[in-house]
Amino acid sequence: MELAKTFLLFVVTAVAEIVGCYLPYLWLKQDKSAWLLVPAAGSLALFAWLLTLHPTAAGRVYAAYGGVYIGVAMVWLMLVDKVKPTPTDWIGVAVSLVGMAIIILGRRPEA
Repeated sequence: MELAKTFLLFVVTAVAEIVGCYLPYLWLKQDKSAWLLVPAAGSLALFAWLLTLHPTAAGRVYAAYGGVYIGVAMVWLMLVDKVKPTPTDWIGVAVSLVGMAIIILGRRPEA
């Protein structure tokens, strides 16, 4: 159950990061309102706070989070940008999730 909660927290964290980066993109590249920078800043602050909720070493969390981020980014590409990911995109996601699992489930040296 703890692993499922950690994975879900990674997904929510990834969405916060993507939203925080996507809104300035809309402002800069698609001539949307500069007011989008306000929720973007809030989303990036939420992203940083969510990363602090993980109980393990920060470097390990960031490394493992990267795998989930890649998967969430592909889903974002599909749902928001309306671009169909390629089979090699999905293979890349699978490889990154395997790497994440190795990091999360790997043995830890005794302290």
